Amino acid sequence: MNAHPSGYHKVLLDINLTTGEIKKIPIPQEDIEHFVGGRGLGMKILWDRLKKPGIDALSPENPLMFMPGPFSGFPIPSASRTVVVTKSPATSPDTSPYPHASTVSYSNIGGFLGPEIRFAGYDGIVISGKAPTPSYIVIEDDRVEIRDAKPFWGMKTDAFDKTLVKELNNKRFQTCYIGPAGENLVSYACILHTTARAAGRGVGAVMGSKNLKAIAVKGTGMPNVADLKAFNNSLSDVRGVFKGLTGGLLTGFWRESGTAAVLQMMSDDGLMAVKNYREGTFAEIEKINAKVAREKAWVRDFACYCCCLACKKSGAVKDGPYKTIVHDGPEYETGVMFGANLMISDFNGLMKAIYDGDDLGMDIISAGNVIGFLMEAHEKGYVTKADLDGIDLTWGNVDAVLLIIDKISRRDGIGDLAAQGVKAVSKQVGRNSEQFAIHVKGLELAAHNIHANPPRALCYATSNRGACHLSGDNIAHQNFVAAVDSLGLCLFASDHNKWMLPGISKRKIANLLTAITGIEWDADKFIEAGERVFNLEKMFNLREGFTREDDQLPDRFFAEPFTMGPEKGARLDRQEFTELMDKFYAERNWNPKTTRPTDEKLKQLNLEFTI
Repeated sequence: MNAHPSGYHKVLLDINLTTGEIKKIPIPQEDIEHFVGGRGLGMKILWDRLKKPGIDALSPENPLMFMPGPFSGFPIPSASRTVVVTKSPATSPDTSPYPHASTVSYSNIGGFLGPEIRFAGYDGIVISGKAPTPSYIVIEDDRVEIRDAKPFWGMKTDAFDKTLVKELNNKRFQTCYIGPAGENLVSYACILHTTARAAGRGVGAVMGSKNLKAIAVKGTGMPNVADLKAFNNSLSDVRGVFKGLTGGLLTGFWRESGTAAVLQMMSDDGLMAVKNYREGTFAEIEKINAKVAREKAWVRDFACYCCCLACKKSGAVKDGPYKTIVHDGPEYETGVMFGANLMISDFNGLMKAIYDGDDLGMDIISAGNVIGFLMEAHEKGYVTKADLDGIDLTWGNVDAVLLIIDKISRRDGIGDLAAQGVKAVSKQVGRNSEQFAIHVKGLELAAHNIHANPPRALCYATSNRGACHLSGDNIAHQNFVAAVDSLGLCLFASDHNKWMLPGISKRKIANLLTAITGIEWDADKFIEAGERVFNLEKMFNLREGFTREDDQLPDRFFAEPFTMGPEKGARLDRQEFTELMDKFYAERNWNPKTTRPTDEKLKQLNLEFTI
């Protein structure tokens, strides 16, 4: 082990909002080598801080961490990511001895925040406690202040972003913040950065529980690399992967359309979430696809820090009743969850719903899922218009969706129940509605349907943060994603992105990591680090009381085949899926009955401290 690894500040900024204490704490050298940074290092800190299971995710004890990685801040293509790590406010096991049991939560956000944290002199920010009044944090290198946010509490994210820039009087600050959904502890509130980039899956509720409106960061430094010559050579090698983009596949895919490029593709393949996951094909997809977005709204393509992919889009809807700014959308997830999943084909109305969801600060994946469930429950007569505060929540009704989004953010009327997530709503509705309540461990599924996609079904069932489409469709991919999430690198820039476009290989990543840190890395050691992170997350969940019974999917995917599209008749086979899961546990070296990693596996991964 390298006693003094380069490429790190080896320091965390630790802020206790209850006491106001601000301090720098060293990162153990062993944790740097074993957990790398980002998601991995955040997970190790969470394990160490929450030794007692069942702590309420919205209590002051739960730490909220903003974790870049060792690639962050260096001029590496797409090294822009920050992982927000905490205990989830959105998940729960079916049975547990702990009333507040939940999974780990990690949410990956792009933009410029992570690099700026590193410029300021830190490898991560750890926030605990609860401020006595609404507050925000300003970090400028060594100077750290907790300031009054009472004048801004209640502001939506778009207006607040502009207001905070004026308040700071310096556009160089990089900021992140919550909206009304986070302030009101909506279980799937998100944290916004640049009004267009969102860390979702409920981390905004944890930020709100701490009375923390925003964080602003500005810095002037970076750690040294261990071997500058080797770094420059590796950097040149990595940049070569992306040369010639102006005439290549990536231009038509990322730069032209971003993730919206796959809206048409996924519908055509029968793999999309449509009508609360009843179908995989949306008959009106041509009305909301990337081609329409380019014609009707997008005017600008923009990129994250040091990224040549430029997958973000912005513009405006200029006419009709839904005039709105388009900060970012439709992306694949937002376009499906507020579009096809709700049977909305009005492009302008879809853009307004996406804008409102972001402006109020909520995870659109979960919000679209909850609204889709309520639409189906209303259709089936399980809930009435009166139960929905007079809202006619029918398929494709944009105005009704806009009303319910607002109610959720304020936790008003039906919005108070809907703010708790689809699992809670289904429990309240009853009448076997859990059969079409689309979640795993309480976290709503993303926009990828699984009737005809068993590998993605495995991904949802085994993800450590509840249903997660990004976790990986097999063991190798799960380990790789966990490793990449620990670097500060965007998964889209790797050669394991889900569309298998040109990207950075494991070998090239390992070469860069060696040159930066002075620690000898190769592809196998890098992947083992990801496996270590994935297994530590699993042990955290087991400590909270999760079992194999929680690695389950909703009945809909086994019982209700598609009735249209290229995959008409498709559904998951329960016996085949059980066998797929058995094989997964065996190959992971996990007990197939309890899903606990064996002691042998834990020792192999240097996770003896979890035994």
